[in-house]
Amino acid sequence: MEQDEEGFAYPRIDRTVCIGCGQCREVCPIRNDKERTHRERIYLGVQAREESLRFASSSGGMFSVLAQYIFKRQGVVYGAAYGDEMEVLHMQADNMEQLDMLRKTKYVQSRLDGTFHKIEEQLQRKRWVLFCGTPCQAHALRLYLKKEYSRLVTVDLVCYGVPSPGIWASYVKYLEQRHRGRLTDFSFRDKRNRDNGHGRSYRIDEVTYTGSLYEDIYCRIYFKNYILRPSCHSCGFCTVERSSDFTIGDFWGIERVRKDMDDGMGTSMVILHTKRAEEIWSGIKDQTRWFSCKKEEILQPRLIAPTQAAQRRKMLMNLYKTLPFSLFIKLAERTIG
Repeated sequence: MEQDEEGFAYPRIDRTVCIGCGQCREVCPIRNDKERTHRERIYLGVQAREESLRFASSSGGMFSVLAQYIFKRQGVVYGAAYGDEMEVLHMQADNMEQLDMLRKTKYVQSRLDGTFHKIEEQLQRKRWVLFCGTPCQAHALRLYLKKEYSRLVTVDLVCYGVPSPGIWASYVKYLEQRHRGRLTDFSFRDKRNRDNGHGRSYRIDEVTYTGSLYEDIYCRIYFKNYILRPSCHSCGFCTVERSSDFTIGDFWGIERVRKDMDDGMGTSMVILHTKRAEEIWSGIKDQTRWFSCKKEEILQPRLIAPTQAAQRRKMLMNLYKTLPFSLFIKLAERTIG
């Protein structure tokens, strides 16, 4: 995998050792994104009964409830976490204490170095495995494994699109230089104001800085669609028809559907795609407050169509490629307003 000028990783084939087997094409989720389960689905709104789980989560805590189910069966959980340099990569958690690093949204494309191989080894040892990632990552895992495992549970997210890891790495260094310290945590969905996670906070050494999610320049250029991976703008997974067991995300519009559950601490939108998901849900639903709803009530833009690229995306990316990052940030603020 090699990083391009926009900061995204792409596979490079070494033609001197390639034997032309075609395996890379067979497991590519973009080339093989049509494997869907056309069946009736179940749509839910969910909040974890345990308030500590919900507070530690970006939305209603469904991911944590599922993780508990796996840990009780001596299984392992894989999700996105921060590495030593604040890079985002998939890691393994063996218990609820370790799960904390996997909780909460990270608006960065995660690295999956060796993750699928580790999952395959765990499954071959008859262990339960929960994998949570973007829909293309979850689908890629199933393509990689080439067979069904009864103890594999896949969870995909309602994904807006993945921003550049290269730009994120530059932003980490920018914050560290600005505050003259080391960035040790970044929360894209801080709930301390009970506003459904519209806050942003980060910690430099022992000092925590808070503010609005939409005032943070990195978040603004992300949500203005300037720094998404180009393939995200033609994503084939922006539909309710997915190959995972579960789809989870924020229940945007909860105030219209169930105003009594809109307490500012988040509600998970959950789609059950498979019989396995229904069986698991029957075993965990008592740990939640939940309600059934219609497909129309949970539909969000990214369950209907991909995010459209900003009109001046190319211009902004050219600035990133050619300018020092501190100057790029200043020009980006002027460009997007």
